Amino acid sequence: MTRIRGIDFTSAPSPSKPITLAEGELDGDTLRIERLRRLTCFLDFETALEEPGPWIAGIDFPFGQPRELIEALKWPRESWKDYIDHVRKMGKEGFECAIKDYTKPDGGKEHKRATDPSYAISAMHLDNPPAGKMFFQGAPRIARSGASIVPCAPNDDHRVIVEGYARPAVQTLCEENVRYKGQTPNHMRARRRIVSLLSDDPCRERYGLTVEMKAGDQEELVKDPAGDLLDAVLCAVQAAWASGQPHYGVPEDCDPLEGWIVDPLR
Repeated sequence: MTRIRGIDFTSAPSPSKPITLAEGELDGDTLRIERLRRLTCFLDFETALEEPGPWIAGIDFPFGQPRELIEALKWPRESWKDYIDHVRKMGKEGFECAIKDYTKPDGGKEHKRATDPSYAISAMHLDNPPAGKMFFQGAPRIARSGASIVPCAPNDDHRVIVEGYARPAVQTLCEENVRYKGQTPNHMRARRRIVSLLSDDPCRERYGLTVEMKAGDQEELVKDPAGDLLDAVLCAVQAAWASGQPHYGVPEDCDPLEGWIVDPLR
């Protein structure tokens, strides 16, 4: 059996907006989600990363910036860890100013990574959703954890971290763009539908597994208007799928400075 984790990240965790963590075990083709956790500060997140393996975690934030940006700003390019450390030393204000002041040669503002779906926000984007802020807060922390970061900084550690992204997982399962974050009855019905699909043929056909959860935990996913608990479970599904793929489902020609979202659709 393989220990699996899924984490939905936020750039400003708090009791009202925690980092959510779903953890369980992959037994054959069944992913049993055993526990849902709410991490209300970065220290909780860092402590969770230090928990001994073996485990594989899918975490929902961009692990890297677009190569075009890295080269244009002359950040270190020898390795992912080198430029992540450079960004960390810039500080939050310095990083955000560098992004805000940058303009693409064509007059635009934001590059995309090779792994980003057409509908995804750029990893540079700072507001609504703040993907750039999540990168700044998340990437240095996973780099310092000593875990194997695939494909950015792989090593022999028994803790493996891959990049997840809940939205492609929803599209993979539902075969359409479904709005599931919000408090309306339609949003709740959408979350209930996704939870149902996780335990049925669509999940088996697309990810090679189905999800088992306690009824009470399923209801928590359905009732959470932010969708953060559901996103954590979806990232766990992506991590479980990646655990059975060559090189964790990452193409061999992937740019390690940018990172890669693990999902069958990628």
